[in-house]
Amino acid sequence: MTTPPTTGVLLMAYGTPDSMEAVEPYYTHIRGGRTPAPNLVEELKERYQLVGGSTPLLEITEETRAALEEQLRRHGDFRVFLGMKHWHPFIEEGIRTMADAGIERAVGLVLAPHYSSMSIAGYYQYIAKAQEKLGTNIEILSIESWHLHRPYLEAVAARVREQLAQFPEGEDVTVIFSAHSLPERILTEGDPYADQLRETSEALAEMLGLRNWTFSFQSAGRTPEPWLGPDIVDTVHRLAGEGVTNILVAPIGFVSDHLEILYDIDYEAQAAAKEDGITLRRTQSLNAAPDFVEGLAALVLDRAGEAVAAG
Repeated sequence: MTTPPTTGVLLMAYGTPDSMEAVEPYYTHIRGGRTPAPNLVEELKERYQLVGGSTPLLEITEETRAALEEQLRRHGDFRVFLGMKHWHPFIEEGIRTMADAGIERAVGLVLAPHYSSMSIAGYYQYIAKAQEKLGTNIEILSIESWHLHRPYLEAVAARVREQLAQFPEGEDVTVIFSAHSLPERILTEGDPYADQLRETSEALAEMLGLRNWTFSFQSAGRTPEPWLGPDIVDTVHRLAGEGVTNILVAPIGFVSDHLEILYDIDYEAQAAAKEDGITLRRTQSLNAAPDFVEGLAALVLDRAGEAVAAG
C-alpha cells in the first residue's frame, strides 16, 4: 500500500516591512515597481513609527501557519508554508520551499475573507508568475473567498459580543463593520467585493441581533482615482453628529493586527472619536486564535476533499 502524498498549504498574507529601511522597497513592490514620491514614503514611515516602528503581521502569520499545520495533521499528511504578497517571505519563496519539499498539490489560502480581482486574484497571479519563473508545476487548489464561512462568522460574532459587554449596561452602541477600500471602478467591472462585504455585515448583524449598525471602508490608497466610501473617519463624524455616543468597530475585512488596524482604526478613527467626544472601541483581531484556526483548517480540508472527490 502506497502512502498518500503530502498535501501542501500555501498560507498567504499581505506582508509588512520589517524595518524603516524596508518601507520604501515594500511600498515600491505594492506599486508594481513604481517608486513612490518621497513625501508618500515619509508619510508611511511616520505611520509605522506611530505604531512602534513595525507591525506583528509576520509573527502572527507564522503563528497561524504553525497552528494550522498542527490542526491539519490530525486529519492527514499536511504541510503549511508561508507566502507574503509584498514582503519576505514572498509567495515565490513559498513556492520554492514547497517544490524543494516535493509538494505536488497544495491548497492556496489567503488570510482575507472577501474576493476581489484587485486583491485575492493578485495572490494567485503571483503564484502563477512564481511557478513560471521557477519552472515548477505544483497543482494549486485555490480558495477564493470565505466571507460566509460559519466558523469565521462565529469567531467575529464572539469578539463583537465580548466588546459590546464592555460598554455601560443599557447604553446604545452602533457597530461599524469595516474593510479595506478599493478603487471605485471595480463596481462597473462586476467585481463581487462590495457585495460580499454587505453579505458578511448582514449575516453578522442578524446573528448578533444588532439594531444599530453600518458599514464603512477604510485605508483608501493615495491615488488620483476615486476609492470606495464612505471612509470610516467620515462615518465616525457623521454618527457623532447624529447623536451617537458609543461606537464599536468590527474590521471584518482584516483578520490580523497590522497597519490598517493599529493605525487606521486605533489611531486615526480613535482620534476622530475623541475629537467628537464619543467612545470608540474595536473588536480584537482573530490573529492565530484557536477558534479561527479551526475554521481555517475546515476550509482547507473541504477544498482538499473536493479535489480528491474530483479525482
